[in-house]
Amino acid sequence: MIDFHNHLMPGVDDGAGDLDESRKALRTLHEQGIRGLVTTPHLQGSLTERPEAYGEYLGKLDAAWEELRSLASQEMPDLRLERGVEVMLDTPTPDVSDPRVRLAGTSFVLVEFPYMTVPPNSAATIFGMKMQGWNPVIAHPERYGGVDDALEVVEEWRRVGGFLQVNCGSLLGRYGEKQKETAWRLLRRGWVDYLSSDYHARGRCPVAEARAKLEEKGGVEQARLLMEVNPGRLLAGQPPEAVPPLVRERRSLLSRILNRR
Repeated sequence: MIDFHNHLMPGVDDGAGDLDESRKALRTLHEQGIRGLVTTPHLQGSLTERPEAYGEYLGKLDAAWEELRSLASQEMPDLRLERGVEVMLDTPTPDVSDPRVRLAGTSFVLVEFPYMTVPPNSAATIFGMKMQGWNPVIAHPERYGGVDDALEVVEEWRRVGGFLQVNCGSLLGRYGEKQKETAWRLLRRGWVDYLSSDYHARGRCPVAEARAKLEEKGGVEQARLLMEVNPGRLLAGQPPEAVPPLVRERRSLLSRILNRR
């Protein structure tokens, strides 16, 4: 499997606090079957509009990346490790021309909206990035406030060229029941392009458990596409394959009665 949303660089954001935490997190992901990984520390998009501060931050990321890369090459030589960032869209026009902020240096950019809220004109921001030649991958769409039950804003993101990355933990209810239900609804519509961990180097890593849950619900092919094929295509600079809608499981009358108790 390949994971391209996690926070494993030591000491740069709210993920791994030091190299020892990075080591433990890498081992955890490796044990759960991850063999390709793009680590994505947070980056405020507005920082790209302040050249001096932006350069300083990228320098900090460079140093942490070298520590992580050296560790992985020595202790997990079978792990492909790449870098990128998770860009917070606190400005509608972040400068993502530096390959260090794109996923493995490709045209794909992992983005998130600020404060877990959908801002006005969010689709226009995604479309603007697309028109600049980038491929925005919207992190955890299931978690944002402002995503209505009809999923209209999510549909608009897809219409203008955005791709969707759902968090593994959302399938397990780690962020709440509403987020869990939204994640499964997106899967049932066939709108999800990727599943990633968003692992912050502490707590239970959700990758293996989420895959097992998806397969249990009849999503064996979906799991393969979301966690292997499409992330692999991303690393090769290619768009994702279409993922079939997950068919809602049909429960017997007895099962429904028992679940109400």
